[in-house]
Amino acid sequence: MKLESKTILNVADVNKSVATESHILDLLKNINLAVNAGETLAIVGASGSGKTTLLSILAGLDLPSSGQVYLQEHPLHQLNEEQRSAVRSKHVGFIFQQFLLINSLTALENVMLPAELSGMTTPKEKAIELLGQVELAERVDHFPSQLSGGEQQRVAIARAFITKPDILFADEPTGNLDSKTGQHITELLFELNKQNGTTLILVTHDEKLAARCQRKVIMESGELVEPDTSMAHVG
Repeated sequence: MKLESKTILNVADVNKSVATESHILDLLKNINLAVNAGETLAIVGASGSGKTTLLSILAGLDLPSSGQVYLQEHPLHQLNEEQRSAVRSKHVGFIFQQFLLINSLTALENVMLPAELSGMTTPKEKAIELLGQVELAERVDHFPSQLSGGEQQRVAIARAFITKPDILFADEPTGNLDSKTGQHITELLFELNKQNGTTLILVTHDEKLAARCQRKVIMESGELVEPDTSMAHVG
């Protein structure tokens, strides 16, 4: 008998509009989406289709113009920035295309930072362990400027997992990397994700990366299109 999965993210009738000088621009239109705990989901689509806007709202970095977003039953659409920040600190991890490491901190210090902010008791030991898992044990004292793009993204992956987030959002995690390095980053990301049982939602142009996810949805002009299950790769 298959156990019913718990929904970790529930989005209902979400719209996002911004006012320009001449008209109202609809970025997202009537988005409905449910994601189960432990699921891996890819959001794909052409540039400008609304993928990153949607990701920002799902993660509580931005608010919808209308509609509801529940993350671990927290109503993000009703919370102010301070409240949403508290939810993110407790439940959410991020990996960005631009890495977004702090240049004045070493690899080890970058990974430790979110753990220290969340009050983890032994952040250094956990950070060293994670840097070892992403094959950077010899680079813990290096600064971002001393690391390659692939190495910086591996630091970012370790940083994302250190607080053991319930859900991880990745925005084009291989977008700034060459094909070989991107493939290596993909393997590390999915291996760590599997070990931690994290829910993963990623935005990508990379069809190979999207195919690694259990489910894929497509953004088209601000709307969400879910392909037939026969099109989705389950792994």
